[in-house]
Amino acid sequence: MGLREMKKQQTRESISNQATRLFLRHGFDRVTIADVAAAAQVAKMTVTNYFPRKEDLALDLHEVFVALLARTVAERKPGESALAALRRAFLEAVRRHDAVIGFAGPDFARMITESPALVARLREFHEEREDALAAVLAEETGAGPGDVLPRLAAAQLGGVHRVLFGEALRRTVRGETHEEIEAALAETAKTAFDLLEPSLGTYATRPSPKGRKAL
Repeated sequence: MGLREMKKQQTRESISNQATRLFLRHGFDRVTIADVAAAAQVAKMTVTNYFPRKEDLALDLHEVFVALLARTVAERKPGESALAALRRAFLEAVRRHDAVIGFAGPDFARMITESPALVARLREFHEEREDALAAVLAEETGAGPGDVLPRLAAAQLGGVHRVLFGEALRRTVRGETHEEIEAALAETAKTAFDLLEPSLGTYATRPSPKGRKAL
């Protein structure tokens, strides 16, 4: 990373950190872009250049969140189906207490769940993530433009992740520890992914070096 890129990254992180501090202290809906700019000692335009929407100041993992499922499927192992790859990746993220799947501090989780604007923005994140997953599934299975199967599969796989994310936030707000949430999510995830196994267990399986793709 060059000096210019490093400077931009530092500015972005400073804006995000100051915004989070203000949101947690005063509530998301009561803080303005001007407040964030003043705290970060930058112009309002600088804030909006990095974060076009106020909601993205609080939800600063948009790109990672939206790309997560699609990337997991695209990078799955030979012989591994889309479902198996997503199950494996989710359980690994649970063990890491990864923020991308919903692990957060209670104040942050409460801030999100109590703001209609943030709840609505999260809903958009989930929809964008399902669209990205559907595109990868279509490419990986060679589906035609009119084939709805990749979108149906993405809706089911994305729906599981949507419910599990909400469950992580709900339990956090309720005051459960990360360890308690880890145990609960691991059990719920097993149930959720098992439900999809009969229909999607072999769907979009990456061929082994000498194998053939299962559709």
